[in-house]
Formats: sequence, structure tokens, C-alpha cells
Amino acid sequence: MAVRARRGDLWLVDLGMAQKTRPVLILSVEFLDHERAVVTYVPRTTSKRGTRFEVSHQAKGFEVGAFDAQGIGSIPAVKLIRHLGIADNATVRGVEDAVKAWLALS
Repeated sequence: MAVRARRGDLWLVDLGMAQKTRPVLILSVEFLDHERAVVTYVPRTTSKRGTRFEVSHQAKGFEVGAFDAQGIGSIPAVKLIRHLGIADNATVRGVEDAVKAWLALS
């Protein structure tokens, strides 16, 4: 059975050579058994640029960083390496707003 990540979870993911292994925030809802086993994420970076699409994030066990809505993507759930925790509600809402702004959904 595929890994079950939940919306708001923080996971360590290998995003390939271009982006390396990094924490991500899961934004998608849980998939059902008959649906594709993929998750949609926003990556976390410690190289902040101060853009309007970044959401600052500080939490125990993490370097100071930000979630970058411009890096939104989807991957097969089997690529999730390790569960790192759960983001607070304010951070999830901030990332949702940044993604909406990036994709002109609001």
C-alpha cells in the first residue's frame, strides 16, 4: 500500500538533482484507493529571496526558511522518504494563499 500523506504534513522528499532532497509541505488531500497515488507539495528552502510567493517558516528541528509556492509540484507518494511533522494552521493558510496568488486563483 502507498504511503498516506495528509494535507499539512511535512515530509522529506528527493526532488532530483535540480532540487535535491528537501522538506516539503503536502497540500493535496488524501487519495482514495482507486485514484492515482500522488501528492502535491510546496518545497521548503533555506535560500529565501523575499518574494511575495514565499511563506516564512520557523519550527523546532528546521533551519530558518520558507515555503516557495513557485516550486509547487506533484510526485508519486512512494517518493516520500520520511514524515517530519505537521505544519501549524497559519503556515498552511499562508502557503495556500501564496499558491492561489502564484496561480491567479484568487
